[in-house]
Amino acid sequence: MAPRELPSIDLVVATVDRVDEVERLLTSLEAQTHRAFRVLLVDQNDDDRLRPVLAGHPVLDLSHVRAARGLSHARNAALRALGCEIVAFPDDDCVFPPDLLERVSRRFALDPGLDGLTGRAVDNDGRSSESWARDATRLTRENLWNRAISFTIFLRRSLVDHVGRFDEQLGLGAAGPWSSGEETDYLVRALGDGSRIEYDPTLVVRHDEKELSPSELSSIGVRDGASLGYILRKHRYPLRTVGGMLIRPLGGALLAAARRDGTSARFHLSTFRGRLLGYRS
Repeated sequence: MAPRELPSIDLVVATVDRVDEVERLLTSLEAQTHRAFRVLLVDQNDDDRLRPVLAGHPVLDLSHVRAARGLSHARNAALRALGCEIVAFPDDDCVFPPDLLERVSRRFALDPGLDGLTGRAVDNDGRSSESWARDATRLTRENLWNRAISFTIFLRRSLVDHVGRFDEQLGLGAAGPWSSGEETDYLVRALGDGSRIEYDPTLVVRHDEKELSPSELSSIGVRDGASLGYILRKHRYPLRTVGGMLIRPLGGALLAAARRDGTSARFHLSTFRGRLLGYRS
């Protein structure tokens, strides 16, 4: 199949407070072997800090969209401007390998029944955390937890039109404590309607792992745990799933304590508290 026949892709990039990272992402997009894509850059800054960056990439088909702060709100602002056949949601600090969009677009072109694809996150050395699954499979409500993250998700436009907006109670900048998990909620909604979404661990996106202090790590445990608990309750997951999600971080805390790893033990306990809070709320 010739490259011009491959589906086009809208890349919805919500960004705030970052400049160098956006420059790095746009540079990686300029190197893509598949050229039928647009960048919908949703700018949540209160100033024009990104104007020089955008001016430095005239070869990209780039739309500059303004939105108030809040990740899900920003993505929803861009949904009104979609025009391509595939939709993706790269983080503003990730990097796409040069052949990624071509590989993704080709998968969709060769499989008309495919509604979505997810890939795997890697760091600068090409490594993934141990939590990532390594088996290619079809996503379900029960197995998606370690097979998807926002910047590795690609969905047909028809599916996005059907599922609709992101839940603005979730995601960074949300008013409540559920400041992550918006993409997981979106996939659960899509899967609930019978969509066929495949996980392919050979599709990778580079995303740097940041060094976190013990207090920052504990805060993330509470944040992500609360968002997951919210999703479990919102989508009425069975008690066996809820129980497993609560027991797992307790087991992690016990193992970490046995290894005398206080930082990991506190993180797992924070995750447990967050999940319980999110579910009960």
